[in-house]
Amino acid sequence: MDDKIYKEVLLKVGDNLLEKNFEDIKYYYSQQIGDGILEKIKRPTDFFKALEHRMLLGVDNYDGFVKALSIIGRNDLAKHFSEISILPESSTIFSVNKDSLNSSEITCRCNVKKDISEICTALKSYYLTNYGKINEIQPPLKLPANVDLMNKFVDLCIVDAVTTQTDAVYRVERKKFLEKQLRYTPISYSEIFMKEKSVTLISGIAGIGKTWLLRKCLLDWSNDLIWKNVKLVFYLECRKLNQHQNISNINELLNVFYKDITNDFNIRNNTALFIIDGLDEFKYLNELINPSLSCNYPIVNALTEIQNYKYVVAGRVYAIDQYQSISTEHNDKLTIQIMGFNENGINNYIENNVLEEKKEFVKATLKESPIAKSMSSVPFYLSSMCKIISDSKNEDKSSFLTMTDLYANIFLYFLQKHIIKSNELIYQIMENDSNKKYVLNICKIAYQLFVESKVIFSKEDIQTFINDFNENKDNFFGFIERIETNLGYYYQFAHLTIMEFCVSVYAYNCLSSEEIIADKRLESCLSMICGLTNKNQNSLLKFLVNLNSSKHSSKESLFLFSILDRLLKLSRQSKEKNDFLLRLQLETYYVNLFIECFYESQSSFSDEIKLIVDEREWKILIHNRKTSYETSCENYFVNHYIKSGRKLSKLSVDKNILSDEEKNLIIQCSTNVRDVDFRCSIKLEGLKPKDKIEWLRIYIKRYLITKKDFVENILPWINLCEGLFLSLHDDIDFIEEIFEWIRCLNLKELLIEYRKKVFFNLDELKNFITCKIKNETRKTCLIF
Repeated sequence: MDDKIYKEVLLKVGDNLLEKNFEDIKYYYSQQIGDGILEKIKRPTDFFKALEHRMLLGVDNYDGFVKALSIIGRNDLAKHFSEISILPESSTIFSVNKDSLNSSEITCRCNVKKDISEICTALKSYYLTNYGKINEIQPPLKLPANVDLMNKFVDLCIVDAVTTQTDAVYRVERKKFLEKQLRYTPISYSEIFMKEKSVTLISGIAGIGKTWLLRKCLLDWSNDLIWKNVKLVFYLECRKLNQHQNISNINELLNVFYKDITNDFNIRNNTALFIIDGLDEFKYLNELINPSLSCNYPIVNALTEIQNYKYVVAGRVYAIDQYQSISTEHNDKLTIQIMGFNENGINNYIENNVLEEKKEFVKATLKESPIAKSMSSVPFYLSSMCKIISDSKNEDKSSFLTMTDLYANIFLYFLQKHIIKSNELIYQIMENDSNKKYVLNICKIAYQLFVESKVIFSKEDIQTFINDFNENKDNFFGFIERIETNLGYYYQFAHLTIMEFCVSVYAYNCLSSEEIIADKRLESCLSMICGLTNKNQNSLLKFLVNLNSSKHSSKESLFLFSILDRLLKLSRQSKEKNDFLLRLQLETYYVNLFIECFYESQSSFSDEIKLIVDEREWKILIHNRKTSYETSCENYFVNHYIKSGRKLSKLSVDKNILSDEEKNLIIQCSTNVRDVDFRCSIKLEGLKPKDKIEWLRIYIKRYLITKKDFVENILPWINLCEGLFLSLHDDIDFIEEIFEWIRCLNLKELLIEYRKKVFFNLDELKNFITCKIKNETRKTCLIF
């Protein structure tokens, strides 16, 4: 029955109360029962159950409702319910005329409304019992699989995330995470959760600790530490919601996941807070964030209804960024990002979970490898690395030199310890052809699902490309998780990191470089695909690059070159864009990706690579937004570039405090660079150029430095330049000395900015200094 007819029915029965509350009645009718349900009722008892358990009308005027039944032609129901009466509001006990119903049809029970305080107490007891511990994918070395959330959570780092990353590409999301590590300001847990916000959005990359945070909140609410004015808190996981797509409203949702606690309690008009975990795993995210789209999945309506209450939503960065578009009405919305362990958290984890004799080696390895150090803040990576390093008999600190190395170590550790569960060494495991086939099948599954953008998948999805999955399904579990629900099983990779690496392994082993380059969806995997070309015999990567004997290897030497060449062509094509900002962003993106791919490959300058790098000028920029991983990539590239006899176009430094990696990069660049820019108060501490510089630009107008700092950090660079631009702070009081130092040089060009004047040669500067001295002398005489 549509709204118009339904309202007409209400008007015809002449019941002003029903007419007045039409919107509320319509809400219950459509949201709790569903349109068309009345026509499907065959027996009076069916309808009576609907009334008792769903509170269809939400009113107590049964006479009016009986008239409504008659008007719509359901005289059979009108007859049976004509004598039903309802007790006072304080109770939902119904009385039924036994002459109107057969005894077998009487299903009404005395069901006293459950008190909200009882539900609150039951929920808190449930959370304290079930969420005090959380399982890790890999249990720590010396502790059981269950990790104490109360003690482990405190070292997670939470930061403001008003401007989140909008790109859903995994590599970009990881890159932005590394960038944010450089400049975040931690926010205390109490500052966030002691205040009751209407909306809290929590983002973070995979494995960073979002679920830890949410369950910590559940425990603290259960212990009356946070959200003290919230009567009810319900925790829902999107991976489970996917299996209940026909649920259309909150009450049905709670009756599925919290039936024993809520006992058909009607949540409407009660103070509640909903926690939604894993938004990125919600199958119908696109329909949720685009209400204008036609949607055939009632579960979307249920999640939309949650926005009428207070709510906390957590997910990967791209999903939360998209979700923000439908949560703009709340003035007290808070958006935060989880950055994983802080430094104390990393050290405490090592102290508590690594064998005593391995602790120092673990710490040294993390210090040696920039990528391992950066990713150690992610609990998943830190846990994995600690186990791998501790189990290794070879104390090689370069095990995690590249991102591909890191992923390969984690992947093979999973294979060894969780799949095959063997004490055999990796090389022995990978000598077995059946193990190779197994790895390739896992990677094939990951690839097929990745290109279809499927994170959650069914058995049918897998069977489309693994014919014998039914016979061997148990062999896949470990990399793939099987989740059992009321509707059956569904599947997902144990971790998105594993899935992404598997995609790269499959692409390298089964696709040509032309196929990889042509598929835009694989762009996020290019650096790891190139990383698999690494020929280092001390790397585990060699066990993952010969899985497909049918792939032709005659062109293997051109595989890396083809990808690198394509990236530089794309960077050149970006210059054709009309939008200057877009043009700059694209060119920078592809050049940086080129350098990253070259680093991951750990290759050298072949004749082919020399040809393509000579087609452009190369600039190195050092600034606060660059990660240590990017600096490592650039160090590797510059080392090979300059050793091949090539000269860098430019070095630009805009950072006051330099890391050892950055100092090393400056030293390398200074050996053969044409132009150098310093846009900061530099403390180079003995880092001196080793060759002539055509143009040196020093912008220190904002920094008042001492003569000692100038002599130690700037003068050595000035002494080796042919052209100089110097922008000085107005209050520098050693301009005479600067003049004398520059006068001794044979500069081809000079430009000095000082006290709102620009001097194009030494004579102009000398005249200014002479006048300055005279003025100061005159002022002194006047004083006396």
